[in-house]
Amino acid sequence: MQKTTVRAGSNIAFIKYWGVADAAINMPLNSSVSMTLADAHTTTTVEWQTVATRGATGPAEDEVNVNGAPLHGDAARRIVNHLDRIRDLAGVSLRARVSSRNNFPIASGIASSASGFSALTVAACAALDVELTPTRLSSLARLASGSASRSLFGGFVQWDKGTNDESSVARPLFPVEHWKLIDIVAVVSSEPKSVSSEGGHRLAATSPLCEGRVRNAEQALPPVVEAIGRRDLPSLGELIEQDALAMHAVMMTSTPRLIYWLPGSLNIMLAVQRWRDEDGLPAYFTIDAGPNVHVICEPASVDEVSHRLGELPAVEKLITSGPGPGPVELTEHLF
Repeated sequence: MQKTTVRAGSNIAFIKYWGVADAAINMPLNSSVSMTLADAHTTTTVEWQTVATRGATGPAEDEVNVNGAPLHGDAARRIVNHLDRIRDLAGVSLRARVSSRNNFPIASGIASSASGFSALTVAACAALDVELTPTRLSSLARLASGSASRSLFGGFVQWDKGTNDESSVARPLFPVEHWKLIDIVAVVSSEPKSVSSEGGHRLAATSPLCEGRVRNAEQALPPVVEAIGRRDLPSLGELIEQDALAMHAVMMTSTPRLIYWLPGSLNIMLAVQRWRDEDGLPAYFTIDAGPNVHVICEPASVDEVSHRLGELPAVEKLITSGPGPGPVELTEHLF
């Protein structure tokens, strides 16, 4: 029996991934840029065991546990399918015991699949002594969750859309220490969203706005990278707000339409804009596929932004994180 535990950070995308050019390999419609988060992460332990045979003991199927409870249905099948990819790669028929814990709400627009499948990919491969480069691990993680490809690296990361399985991979842009940018997540709801991101990606192309949004995202990507390189928050902030709103416009005009926002989501975005315009508070919003709003600022503004967010009635709690590392192997296991 071989056991490995890995912790991987979620990430917040500044240029978003929404929509797939090839659903079979999660190849995106456009390239994206993100920051890996230090304090929103998933810890996953994977143990490989011999398959039960006649007259012998051992598990007959994979066992998956998330946040202390057994996982079933489509969510479990998605994990088992990824374990199958890793089994095929290693040429083994072992069963896996998987336990995973998040320190933030899952399936609510904080990219839990990114940290989850990044941690699972690295832990499952390491437990089998399958040695892959970070680039190859990024490609493998992408097959389960597109955004997981970016969480294979720390700091600021770009995922090139590519043209095939080998070229659709993430790569590091700037290290953790390049810029102490802060993401304050204003949690409006911890409940899982009704339509997963995986399902939403397949609807993107039904929106009449999709083609224009993809074109604008590709045009915005170089100036976003330049703004990160210069540590230029005002330039970065304007671009990330525009792309987030454009992505949600695609969601809202797809068939069927997806409206992930709650009333509180809009209230937070309007408040951040008002604080900036009226009070000169340098903070900008972005929002992934969910109701929870990410507010981006620098360390000097964290206390003021956090105080103001905390006074808004819609905000349940705040999650604050700076840039973090890629996946880290731990010595303490979950079981």
